Amino acid sequence: MYTLASILIPIHSKQHLIRDTELPIYDLAYDSRKIRNAEHSLFFALMNVRDGHTFIPDAYQKGVRAFVVSREDIDVVSYPEASFFWVDDVLVALQELARYHREKFNKPVIGITGSNGKTIVKEWLTQLLQEDKKVYQSPKSYNSQLGVALSLWDLSDDYDCAIIEAGISLPDEMDQLEAMIRPDIGIMTNIGVAHADGFTSKALKITEKIKLFKHAKDVIFPSRYGFEVYLPAGSRTFMFGESDRDDVKIVRIEERRDGSSSIQVNYRQEMATFTVPFVDKASIENVLICLTTLLFLGYSLDAIVHKLGRLRPLEMRLQLKTGRNNCSIIDDTYSNDLASLQIALDFLHQQQQHKKKTLILSDMEGLNEKLQMKLLSILRQQNLTRIIVVGKTLKYLQDKLQIPLLFFASTEELVRNLHEISLENESILIKGSRRYHLEDVSKLLVAKSHETVLEINLSALEHNLKVYRSILPSNVKLMVMVKAFSYGSGSYEVANLLQFNKVDYLTVAFADEGVELRQHGIDLPIMVLSPDEQVFESLLTSNLEPEIYSFRILKALITFLRMRKKKALPIHIKIDTGMHRLGFLPDEMEELVTLLAAAPEVKVKTIFSHLVAAGNEQHADFTKQQIALFSASVDRLEARLGYKVVRHIANTAGIVNWPSAYMDMVRLGIGLYGVDMDEKMVLEKVSELKTTITQIKELPAGETVGYDRKGVLHKPSRIATVKIGYADGYSRRFGGGVGEMSINGQKVRTVGSICMDMCMLDVTDIVAHELDEVVVFPDLMEAARRIDTIPYELLVNISARVKRVYFYG
Repeated sequence: MYTLASILIPIHSKQHLIRDTELPIYDLAYDSRKIRNAEHSLFFALMNVRDGHTFIPDAYQKGVRAFVVSREDIDVVSYPEASFFWVDDVLVALQELARYHREKFNKPVIGITGSNGKTIVKEWLTQLLQEDKKVYQSPKSYNSQLGVALSLWDLSDDYDCAIIEAGISLPDEMDQLEAMIRPDIGIMTNIGVAHADGFTSKALKITEKIKLFKHAKDVIFPSRYGFEVYLPAGSRTFMFGESDRDDVKIVRIEERRDGSSSIQVNYRQEMATFTVPFVDKASIENVLICLTTLLFLGYSLDAIVHKLGRLRPLEMRLQLKTGRNNCSIIDDTYSNDLASLQIALDFLHQQQQHKKKTLILSDMEGLNEKLQMKLLSILRQQNLTRIIVVGKTLKYLQDKLQIPLLFFASTEELVRNLHEISLENESILIKGSRRYHLEDVSKLLVAKSHETVLEINLSALEHNLKVYRSILPSNVKLMVMVKAFSYGSGSYEVANLLQFNKVDYLTVAFADEGVELRQHGIDLPIMVLSPDEQVFESLLTSNLEPEIYSFRILKALITFLRMRKKKALPIHIKIDTGMHRLGFLPDEMEELVTLLAAAPEVKVKTIFSHLVAAGNEQHADFTKQQIALFSASVDRLEARLGYKVVRHIANTAGIVNWPSAYMDMVRLGIGLYGVDMDEKMVLEKVSELKTTITQIKELPAGETVGYDRKGVLHKPSRIATVKIGYADGYSRRFGGGVGEMSINGQKVRTVGSICMDMCMLDVTDIVAHELDEVVVFPDLMEAARRIDTIPYELLVNISARVKRVYFYG
């Protein structure tokens, strides 16, 4: 435990105001939305995309009484009970505290880095070691400058060893991570293209990552990458590979017909053969890293082979799925420890679509009395409706929580009795370690649907939001378009994330979309585009704000509101400055303002227009003309209305290319979902459409495939049928080899016509099996070009019958 007095030195405070030197600090906070144990939290006001100092009032209101800050203009009088530590750099202060805490841990620390496989190796090693040791691991992918610091804070002597993951994307970042982690043993997984943009060469990337092992006694890695030449002098290596010089020699790897691999290794003249349920090279390499690490740690080859046989693929992401009985299911069934539980509970807390929240929780490995009390403290801080416990070691929770608890000795017992538990209209978090197989429970609770899925990466969406926010001045508001089912990505799931990240406005295409968002707990202001008279009642009952684009609609709305005796309904006036789609023309401003001034039933909230060609430099003069015409029109309206309104004209392309068009607010659309038409932003792909191979046929030359025999085979071919067709939104224009999909990283073309529910692929020249996963659009921009359209069309045409699977992490 730390007190405020004991924290003073490690964070290098240059000035402080401490109200209570003995205040215990248990938690580190940096996000006012995720504060749980407020009274004993130390809040770090990080200067990131958003200034953390602006959230001090929110954190204080929630009960936080200790803050690390860098700004000198804090009005401490407004926080009479709060203590403050002033530092030069808040993130550095947090890292220094983490480093100080790590130095108190005298057990072995394993540090993992590399381009790919860091998290999977960490998770597998933890799983393999937990049978004999209490293992602490950094949660999820907490491998960044902030994530590592937060990970190390939970390190304690209750554990026998720790496994910490480190990731970098720019030179010099590893120095800070190494200073915090100080691993005794290092593991380098591989080197590849992941996160390569920040490095000018492969050698520089290796050099930077190897810095993690500056003080490590031993380093484990695959010999084929030649990492040893980059290691500090005196480092001891422990390698695996195919040469006689390797500590662990790979004798043979054979792919089996059942989709598994048989691996034979030689270690100190002892041979062993084992089977793992993987065939892809990345998984095989990760398995061999784990094997080599366990051999280094002194486990016998026989014992390791027995352990490796139980490894299974891991779904290393929080998944949000549509459940039965109007439930939302959060599936996090690959690991269970205190740190990852808190992350999962935070994600559950974000979900506002249901008032009821249930946690299904398995036993945890190695919980001593101290860790039991910490788990109890975490659960007491949650607003849960009930907890369903699987296993026997968590019985101590009985009668210690003020909510109902149900106990089941095993997953099998829970599955047998699941039908007797009323689970409806609620969000359900399923959190369990691998050996409890709670995925069996998830399968029963998730609604059955078409096997083609659209995966939505909520963390990528959050990243893209931060990217756009980073280029906007802090005083510019942000409206986000969630129309057209959030460009195919879903509605309330995306809106929940946007509300959690405190955007200012949402926009939908139809009132029904806005009503659904309100029904699922979204309370942000929502603008409805181009409403008609039939939805006026819905606007009132669901607190929605209409776009007004014509005199007909404005007069109809005013008449409706007068009949309802309603005043000051917020409305949004659209001006047509050149799109010539919807909106009032500039020469109609006088008539418009006369009507508005005489109508107390409405209150103009914003006035906006739409840029026609903000991403096209050829039309820069026209864009300037639009901006000038819009500004002049709003000036005229404001002068007669007698009050200021919010102005917005910049769409996604305008945000990127026209800072002069930011005004009071901007509208973010397709860019949020990872599609950069200008290719100027570093965005992450948010959605990925996937399907599976249903059947593979061997067909001779001369045969035809599909309707009207349009797919003619000119050579003996292997043809795979996959479960996606034009009813799912995969256009018929992709037929006849125009469409391109990816199987195990290998691109293949369509054959014949696209059917309603299926289509066929030529897999003659690649390795493919039935039930293999298929990525439908390996390159969305290229797919759009192939059928002479834009990515918007491909995304919004993905059918609602395609199951959406949301994940975070």
